[in-house]
Amino acid sequence: MTDSAADPVVDKTADPMLTSLLAAARGEVPARIPVWFMRQAGRSLPEYHEARGTTGMIEACLMPELAAEITCQPVRRHDVDAAVFFSDIVVPMKLAGVDVEIAPGVGPVFGEATNSPEAITRLTSHRITDLEPITRAVQLVVAELGARPVIAFAGAPFTLAAYLVHGRPSKDHLAARALMHADPAAWDALMSWCADRSAEFLLAQLGAGARVMQLFDSWVGSLSEADYRAHVMPYSARVLNRVAEAFPDVPRIHFGTNTAHLLPALGEAGATAVGVDHRTPLSEANALLGGRYVLQGNLDPALLFAGEEALQAAARRVVAEGSTAPGHIVNLGHGVPPNADAQVLTDLVAYLHSLPVPTR
Repeated sequence: MTDSAADPVVDKTADPMLTSLLAAARGEVPARIPVWFMRQAGRSLPEYHEARGTTGMIEACLMPELAAEITCQPVRRHDVDAAVFFSDIVVPMKLAGVDVEIAPGVGPVFGEATNSPEAITRLTSHRITDLEPITRAVQLVVAELGARPVIAFAGAPFTLAAYLVHGRPSKDHLAARALMHADPAAWDALMSWCADRSAEFLLAQLGAGARVMQLFDSWVGSLSEADYRAHVMPYSARVLNRVAEAFPDVPRIHFGTNTAHLLPALGEAGATAVGVDHRTPLSEANALLGGRYVLQGNLDPALLFAGEEALQAAARRVVAEGSTAPGHIVNLGHGVPPNADAQVLTDLVAYLHSLPVPTR
């Protein structure tokens, strides 16, 4: 972990409560238990629906004032310890001129499935030429939030490739998993392109003032550890290493779902912190990781619907289990469900902030 006293990024005049997440992410003792929620910005908030109206999802992500407003909404409402930049993992592809839309109730839908060497050649000719909508949105968020950190966001290469190969969401990612074995050269070209677009997307956000990053690999749990290490890990490492080279003091969180068997590899890919989904206790995750990484997680999102007593008991358990690691950031084990009650989240944050910071 880096020494925050030597870190030029952190505002030393800032309220320590607002930099608790940065402290925990660096393995230092935070002023309060830090918490944020994946998918905290967006669909669960009534103010989000009011602000976005009938604007399409990708269009909203590329309107700087609107994206900044949506990013800040959960910070104002919940008092979470960080904002996560409101975007979507396919936005870098859209910026590169790829034909993709987000269909309501479906997810990303591409004009062409990238499932042949010819289609991959066409895809990899695309490049991002303008990241100004992204940098401007992040700058607006930083201007509003000040010391409270902004988390840069990007999808990991395998999850992007899984969408591209199928041309839309898939339950089992069979075509992507087959391509990595059937045509290693085509797979390398596809994954290298995805890695470079994700890295560019993250670097733009960090250059505009974001101070933490998270690489999301939603579908990587479908792989064996051997396949992950041979065919995916080098490309996630490519993203994380580019960030580390450009912003060595920025904490790098690596998250995937159904990844208990992959946790050590997720860390070894170049992370400083590992996100853990709700299926694996944090104490077990810390043991698997050899106590080498800050952990993030991992309340079961279902507990948001289970009542205050059950939710607070689970929160205390997660905080206790997280105290076994070098640092801990409280989060859900996956994203906020769209039908979650916003007040439940607000109350959960207040409850976590009321708990004593565990000793390590």
